[in-house]
Amino acid sequence: MTDTPVQATDPVAVRRKRLIVCGGVAVAVAGAWGVSSLLSNPNLRSTDDAYVGGHVVQVTPEVAGVVTRVLADNTDNVVAGAQLVELDDADARIELAAAEAQLAQAVRNARGLFAGNARFDADVQVRRSELAKVEADLKTRQAIAGTGAVNQEDVRHAADAVRIARAALASAEQAGAEARTRTSGTTVPSNPAVRAAAERVRAAALAVQRTRIAAPVGGMVAQRAVQLGRRVGPGDKLMAVAPLDQLWIDANFKEIQLRGVCAGQPARITADLYGKQVVYHGVVQGIEAGTGAAFALLPAQNATGNWIKVVQRAPVRIRLDPAELRRNPLRIGMSTEVEIDTGRCDPKANQRPPAAADAGALYAARARAADAVVERIIAENIGG
Repeated sequence: MTDTPVQATDPVAVRRKRLIVCGGVAVAVAGAWGVSSLLSNPNLRSTDDAYVGGHVVQVTPEVAGVVTRVLADNTDNVVAGAQLVELDDADARIELAAAEAQLAQAVRNARGLFAGNARFDADVQVRRSELAKVEADLKTRQAIAGTGAVNQEDVRHAADAVRIARAALASAEQAGAEARTRTSGTTVPSNPAVRAAAERVRAAALAVQRTRIAAPVGGMVAQRAVQLGRRVGPGDKLMAVAPLDQLWIDANFKEIQLRGVCAGQPARITADLYGKQVVYHGVVQGIEAGTGAAFALLPAQNATGNWIKVVQRAPVRIRLDPAELRRNPLRIGMSTEVEIDTGRCDPKANQRPPAAADAGALYAARARAADAVVERIIAENIGG
């Protein structure tokens, strides 16, 4: 059997082949990097550590009472000022009735004071007329006393009558001055006693209205904890309302990604709920004052023990378009992906949206209703 000779491998050719392959790979990598650099935008910052944020407004009572009705439940949509819970108002109405009676009595008393001024003025006029009469009588008697027509005793009696009339006039003027002091610079509604009674009526009327607990803002009801028959007090958490048309995104970027990020920059957001087919267009409101670790319940203590550097993340708040939220609603806490274009920085573009309707008008209406109760009682008792 004849052995087949083995051809020796040329080391130079092998080396050349390897160099050609490595060079080709390097050229391909460089080309791919170049194409990627041309097609990509270096100003973009992206993260998938981003979540939907929003206000959760607590609904709490202002007065104590027993819950008699619950008019809203979780997932219900309510408008600002809508009634959510009713409390038993029997005690509050009793207090209001007593305060109304006190105000009516105060108005009548003040009315009597003003009427007394006129009475005292009339009394002063009567006393002056009486004084003028007895003074004229005294002068007449003194003039004819020398003729013997009247005796000295009649003159003395006339002089005594003048002194008595002067004392009566002085007393009437003093009484009138004291009466005017009690009413000086005031009217019946502005009388101090009437004003004090009116404030008690306002407080009682507001207490009755506050037994009807309303939504402070419009939105979706959540976290209902109140039940019928429960006695609640001021500050107890009954439920919450989340205004879903005022949501935002908290995008937690690494600190090395925050270079160039500023308010007013445009952002593209996609939510896991809808996927890539729904894109939200937001605007950067700003970077939070500290990293998540700094504001954590138990912040890191890097000055103790062994230390390992960890890249920190800072929340970037991004405002969403309410119109887009209405078309594709989101919920607080949902996951999103965010991409910010840092190519330009225009803080003027970050204009805050107009404030949403809240219960401020409701509270003002309550105050006006309490004022109307006071005005009605005063009008009913002030007379002509």
